[in-house]
Amino acid sequence: MTLVDHHDPAAFRGVLGHYPTGVAVVTAMTGDGPVGMAVGTFTSISLSPPLVGFFPDRNSSTWARIRTAGAFCANILGEDHQGVCRVFASRGVDRFAAVDWVPGPTGSPVLTDAIAWADCELVDDHPVGDHQLAVGRVTALSLHDGEHAHRPLVFHRGRYGTATTAAAALAPLPLEGAWL
Repeated sequence: MTLVDHHDPAAFRGVLGHYPTGVAVVTAMTGDGPVGMAVGTFTSISLSPPLVGFFPDRNSSTWARIRTAGAFCANILGEDHQGVCRVFASRGVDRFAAVDWVPGPTGSPVLTDAIAWADCELVDDHPVGDHQLAVGRVTALSLHDGEHAHRPLVFHRGRYGTATTAAAALAPLPLEGAWL
């Protein structure tokens, strides 16, 4: 085991990169049109009330616009959405030019081929280091019934991948008492 300098951002990222994360695109509707950003920090927070969260960079101009909108939709990406993720992680491009979307209940864009989505009202945000914790109360959510509905896109050690074990791909998840 090698001890690394936890104050070195590259070492910190390298060690924590060994923990796989799901990938989502967080979207919102502003007076200037739709905005969105790719995140690897989307998570469930509470069942009652239904709360979710994500951790945008405090200096992100996209986060500032989502925050002002007061609502967002977390679109969970599937294994075939690497290109979508790259576009929403890019700067200076029209992120919505190559994706189909419809307005969700809050008006936030729902990507039509996302494997799942949660439409939320932003209820709180807190500074946490160089990021914010954005907390949303879920107002609506849905699963996609398509072919890849149970194959999420994951990010692990700097690369995209999938959760392809038989248990993850085939076992139905219990809804009552399920682990968050």
